[in-house]
Amino acid sequence: MLPVPLSVLDLSPIIQDGDAGLALKNSLDLARHCERLGYRRYWVAEHHNMPGIASAATSVVIGHIAQGTSTIRVGAGGIMLPNHAPLVIAEQFGTLAALFPGRIDLGVGRAPGTDPRTAAALRRNLAGDVDHFPQDVLELIAYLDEPQFGQAVRAIPGAGSKVPIWILGSSLYGAQLAAALGLPYAFASHFAPEQLTDALALYRTQFRPSSFLAKPYVMLGLNVVTAETDAKAQHLFTSLQQAFINLRTGRPRPLPPPVDDIAPFLADPRVAAMLKSVLAVAQVGAAETVKAGIEAFIARHQPDELMVTGQIFDHAARKKSYEILAAL
Repeated sequence: MLPVPLSVLDLSPIIQDGDAGLALKNSLDLARHCERLGYRRYWVAEHHNMPGIASAATSVVIGHIAQGTSTIRVGAGGIMLPNHAPLVIAEQFGTLAALFPGRIDLGVGRAPGTDPRTAAALRRNLAGDVDHFPQDVLELIAYLDEPQFGQAVRAIPGAGSKVPIWILGSSLYGAQLAAALGLPYAFASHFAPEQLTDALALYRTQFRPSSFLAKPYVMLGLNVVTAETDAKAQHLFTSLQQAFINLRTGRPRPLPPPVDDIAPFLADPRVAAMLKSVLAVAQVGAAETVKAGIEAFIARHQPDELMVTGQIFDHAARKKSYEILAAL
């Protein structure tokens, strides 16, 4: 058994020749599967104008998954707060907490989750930008806390719900903010591992105990693809590799099927270097291979929890990967 709890990050992948309806159906099926397997949380992420991701309306997808499950915590990993008025998010997650008490998490990040043109289309006004992220987080916390005497604007539902808020990050910025506010911190090492070590050190050394947490709590994102053999897992992994190549070269598209040979996609050394960097901590292989890799990752970074994600084209193979992982 792995020494830390496991949770799931799902991007509700739209596969090649599939559609959003199938993606969301598969997300619910996977959530039920992971609930039976004992995973702690099931989070979905906010991305926009992405042909391969169906979770843009994140709070709606959370409701869909929470309604179809009964015990697993369901949440956002995360809501890109600069895209929204904090009051709207407080009302959405207050509503979810009222419907599914004790099961809703709210991870927030400051990236737009899309390209600049789409970000401009999303924003409520020009002031809704990343520079206001700390103030937006504090405003959101206040809306979800107990209402104060004379408070003119309240989140209804939301006030008093105290939905747990997490700070998400892929750089030192989020680590500093999470530490200053005494909030749990989730680092996106599944696609941006470069500053992982420095961000964790900063969060842990600068953490200030709060009413939310007495000590630091870290959850790390990790790509995991496992199957009956190393070769099969590597084959399945080529879908994610292609997806990153498409995204980083400005050609986002639905999740492609795996290929027998990824080498032709890596002919450009710049692409090969990019892929090596973003997937530097990914764990791919049969059970023993993945177990050894995850245990080494845990020993090095000492997370309190892992949030695993696996972009696998075939839904049955994706379920099997999470099943193998849960049994380690």
